[in-house]
Amino acid sequence: MNVNPANPVIGVRSFGADPDAVAGLVAAEVKGYQSSQVAATAKHFPGHGDTAVDSHFGFPVITHSREVWEALDAVPFRAAVKAGIDSIMTAHIMVPALDDSGDPATLSHPILTGILRGELGYDGVVITDSLGMEGVRQKYGDDRVPVLALKAGVDQLLNPPSLDVAWNAVLKAVQGGS
Repeated sequence: MNVNPANPVIGVRSFGADPDAVAGLVAAEVKGYQSSQVAATAKHFPGHGDTAVDSHFGFPVITHSREVWEALDAVPFRAAVKAGIDSIMTAHIMVPALDDSGDPATLSHPILTGILRGELGYDGVVITDSLGMEGVRQKYGDDRVPVLALKAGVDQLLNPPSLDVAWNAVLKAVQGGS
């Protein structure tokens, strides 16, 4: 959903601003790609279209109420899940109406496990956006981000700034039971 004309990052990467129209296009694209044996990925969950901050360089905050999120951003993701989407990418954004912890959605158990997996019934692959982006790196160090993302419900970590740091942090967390 691209509902903010000042959005510096989504723009033409979105199908538009009308939730029902976007949902229809998302479902068609998922079916088209996946029927041709091409894995499809819906992004950026829970919705990156109403921000004026680029998460590559900052930490966007989406101030929608839960009701606005349900009527706007959730609609295309529900369509993607219903269409059998293979993969959903997370967003490095904060949505206080969905999780008031101050964490980005990528690190949010309430958003990824509670809403995406639980409420939307998604059972495919959850992948982070690049872990080198500032939107996910501002609160925690590069050693904590991969661990917190996995604990939140992520299946695949994309582009950690240091693969060695990420690998060892996850290994240490698993060995330590945290």
